[in-house]
Amino acid sequence: MNDQSESQSDQPILRTPLYERHVALGARMVPFAGYDMPVQYADGIIAEHTWTRQKAGLFDVSHMGQAWLTGTDHASVAAALETLVPGEIAALKPGAIRYTQFLTDDGGIIDDLMVTRTASDGRLYLVVNASRKDVDYAHMRDRLPAAVTLEPIEDRALIALQGPAAEAVMARHCPDAAALSFMTATESRFDDIAIHISRSGYTGEDGFEISVAADEAVALWDRLAGADEVAPVGLGARDSLRLEAGLCLYGHDIDETTSPVEAALTWSIGKRRRTEGGFPGFDRVRSELAGGPSRRRVGIRPDGRAPAREGTEIVSDGVAVGTITSGGFGPTVGGPVAMGYVEIDKAAEGTPLDLMVRGKAQPARVARLPFVTQRYKR
Repeated sequence: MNDQSESQSDQPILRTPLYERHVALGARMVPFAGYDMPVQYADGIIAEHTWTRQKAGLFDVSHMGQAWLTGTDHASVAAALETLVPGEIAALKPGAIRYTQFLTDDGGIIDDLMVTRTASDGRLYLVVNASRKDVDYAHMRDRLPAAVTLEPIEDRALIALQGPAAEAVMARHCPDAAALSFMTATESRFDDIAIHISRSGYTGEDGFEISVAADEAVALWDRLAGADEVAPVGLGARDSLRLEAGLCLYGHDIDETTSPVEAALTWSIGKRRRTEGGFPGFDRVRSELAGGPSRRRVGIRPDGRAPAREGTEIVSDGVAVGTITSGGFGPTVGGPVAMGYVEIDKAAEGTPLDLMVRGKAQPARVARLPFVTQRYKR
């Protein structure tokens, strides 16, 4: 779900608590969702991507929005959030995480987010996309009942460690980390530092996301970065990793014009919610579940070596049938990969298509998502 949508604003550029570390490491910094963020380090995007797939990549994702949702009792808070999202929140057990979306009244996606019921006290902890957090917070404040309080968390950083070596590295400092399975979380300690840790991420690899007090973020980062298996990774490789893993990027693959069903996110809609409804856009979602959407997000493999970028027109027999929403070179795949929306009768795996690249039709085909095997610890 995690966001890489750039935003234009007159507001001053913000810095995460790890800004000085990125500069010291020689990162190329870029304005991104209101923050000065590292797009790559000295070794470059492909090297960072490959390192994450083979060892462990270290990411600063402190630009993401973190918030508490609280109230007089857990049931009423969960019920209130369910009036805004199609996910099953009421049955969320302590330490469990749910991926879901805020929807418009027409069923479009305002944002996608992670919802965790904390293991210690059962509160709801939310992580939303950086460029949408102001929109999300306003949306919640406008629609949630007065008895439910949104508390943005402004004094914490968020760090991700992703890759096959992530568990071994984390376990040296936080034995609790190894006991977690995918999409579970707990409060723990990293050596002497209090943390909230989830087994989740945005790369398709096993890994963790660690929420830590801003004033202790540098110490935690330095200890992780000191491991032989760990290297810092910027936004560039984060994007190629999530694309290979078939994960949506808000503002590109999903937005207020796309529904969860069109976006191939039906799995995230709770079974109870599909019949009971009670969330914005339910009529559209119910209709698309019953009769199928008119279009669907699919994976696309261009033939040859030329990548198809966002906005590339997809055609079939000379007729436009869709648009690329994300595309680029997949270092693990060893060639170009893309995602986009196509008319539903063109969405079957193996369907031949043409991509209009620089005015010329380039052959491609619909491919299974993800492009690489997801290696989450179930």
